Amino acid sequence: MNVGAHPVRPSLAGLMIVLTGVTGLVEAVSLLALGPVFTAMQTGNVLFLAFGLARQGNLPALSAAASVTAFAAGAVCGARMESAADARGWRWAELGLYVEAALILAGAATGWGVEPRFGHPSAEHLAVTGMLAAAMGIRTVTSMRVNVPGVPTTLITRSLTALIGSSALGRDSAFGYGTGAWVRRAGAVLAMFVGGLTGALLIGAGWKVGALLVPAAALVLAVGLSHRVLPQPHGA
Repeated sequence: MNVGAHPVRPSLAGLMIVLTGVTGLVEAVSLLALGPVFTAMQTGNVLFLAFGLARQGNLPALSAAASVTAFAAGAVCGARMESAADARGWRWAELGLYVEAALILAGAATGWGVEPRFGHPSAEHLAVTGMLAAAMGIRTVTSMRVNVPGVPTTLITRSLTALIGSSALGRDSAFGYGTGAWVRRAGAVLAMFVGGLTGALLIGAGWKVGALLVPAAALVLAVGLSHRVLPQPHGA
């Protein structure tokens, strides 16, 4: 029997967990090297914007405003692009990931040689922030359309809550207590942590903004290419 005729297909949940790790890396760059600002977790930006407008906490409102605006633009483009691709029978999830990778690479090119800075961002820092936020807006659309339970890829509050609720401590059947759902939820939480830790360590090692984003773009591209070997449910 030719075992090569039946290649092992990567798990869709596994690919989404990898993207969650990318989010952790991108947010480390955003918060520690470009900000303080988030590019995926827009709850933080809305609060940063509110605190900045109130002139409390020494938080600049400009970065938060740029991120929220770019994220919204990315979400609009992602929704229209992926729904149009879906209507034509194209693999819209891959398309979204390729565009996301391209935006992160554009951010890397724009930020090449730019020093990490916390507070008082330059024009280059703001430009990179906008590109990353647009990429994360598209990603959020992609992950919501793929809809892997427990792995939203751009935030882990719900994943962590469901993980605790389904544990031996929470024992809540509504969260899947007694099932294997905890595995992917734990994977998502761990991936976000590892991504953030990696980004922080690389910043501490002296990596510039552009170099920090190249691994993130490469991982997103790799996930998009890996997705090609998965079945195509509902045009994904």
